[in-house]
Amino acid sequence: MRRWHGLDEVPADWGRSVVTIGVFDGVHRGHQRIVADACAQAAERGMRSVVITFDPHPDEVVRPGTHPPLLTTARRRIELLERLGADAVAVVPFTLELSRTPPDEFVRQVLVERLHAAHVIVGEDFRFGHRAKGDVALLKELGAKYDFTAEGVPLVANGDTISSTLIRGRLETGDVASAAHALGRPHRVEGVVVRGHQRGRALGFPTANLETRPHTAIPADGVYAGWLVCDSDRYPAFRWPTAISIGTNPTFEGAGERTVEAYALDRTDLDLYGEHMAVDFTARIRDTLKFDSIEALVEEMHRDVDRARELTAEG
Repeated sequence: MRRWHGLDEVPADWGRSVVTIGVFDGVHRGHQRIVADACAQAAERGMRSVVITFDPHPDEVVRPGTHPPLLTTARRRIELLERLGADAVAVVPFTLELSRTPPDEFVRQVLVERLHAAHVIVGEDFRFGHRAKGDVALLKELGAKYDFTAEGVPLVANGDTISSTLIRGRLETGDVASAAHALGRPHRVEGVVVRGHQRGRALGFPTANLETRPHTAIPADGVYAGWLVCDSDRYPAFRWPTAISIGTNPTFEGAGERTVEAYALDRTDLDLYGEHMAVDFTARIRDTLKFDSIEALVEEMHRDVDRARELTAEG
């Protein structure tokens, strides 16, 4: 498997290939089907398969501040795409200059001159070129001009129509189980562990407070069951059942800042400050509540931990 950062890294002798191209935010089951189709068709033709993705998200460049919450970091997205079996993943820097490239020129520069595309598979709503004027119909026309075929396919897996927009909507309501079904795995939120108010530690539940990246798709406020994940020198291949709290801690005075906090069940020995961690969400336990007393909060936290233990027992 090859990873190219920019098309300049594509070898000059790269042969004809089957290409799929898109943002692939989330790398959900619909995306997985497209990549699988590209790999299968490449094998049938005796060619190699290439996945093209973009970083940063095109909306971040074209319409700053209007792009949707991101389901995956760029690093995570590339890792997931690589696992799908393509021969190469090309990460193309998305710039204003690229966004202003006319559709014909985009196809010629990217698909023809660099990747020698023989066949191109995209989602049926794929758009490309300046002002997103290019669509699947135009891609097919340009394919006839430049000697490749193209097809637009629906983002469907096992009869389910899937989109990144749909998954974001599920997360906004806290339905992480449905989001996981569409993704084909639990939704993940990543961040560096920073010092918070340390209220959890004082109550007997030390939590990892994640400082997430801007524009991260964070589920609705509430308490969830899931997994705390890390792979560092200090905690290699670490994966631990976890209770996760998202919200503003309304029981405490001065609450207001929204946080993502994860308590690794029954672990009080972890030193996670400064570690890059991830939380995988598997099930929603309850809404965020304001309690009349700290004692009532602690009682509920014990019930949350018991429920999280049950929900993660099989995984």
